[in-house]
Amino acid sequence: MALPMARRKRIFSYERALALLPEARRITGEAVDELEQLLSAETVSEEQLEVPAELVPEYQRIVSAWAEAILDMGIEVKGLWLIDFDSGAGYYCWRYPEETLEWFHGYEEGFPGRIKLN
Repeated sequence: MALPMARRKRIFSYERALALLPEARRITGEAVDELEQLLSAETVSEEQLEVPAELVPEYQRIVSAWAEAILDMGIEVKGLWLIDFDSGAGYYCWRYPEETLEWFHGYEEGFPGRIKLN
């Protein structure tokens, strides 16, 4: 049995990250919709979400499938619906439901250190 191929670290130009964003948004939107249906909630984008114990396995399946799909694109998952594109000098940062890729932060600053690109 072959071992799964290790994911390569990818470096993205802003243009390449922006080109991949629609697919990342689609994947994320579908996962959000699935969770909203599962939880019958108005939103699932909050950082802290209480999930009834009987729904935890399905919740974990949905979130794990989302994360795997994003990681398969070479994009880093930093939190629930939060992804980073490594630029080689820091990260282009996107969080659902933002419309476009307009934030950047260094490797050490993280999400709280985001600065607007435009």
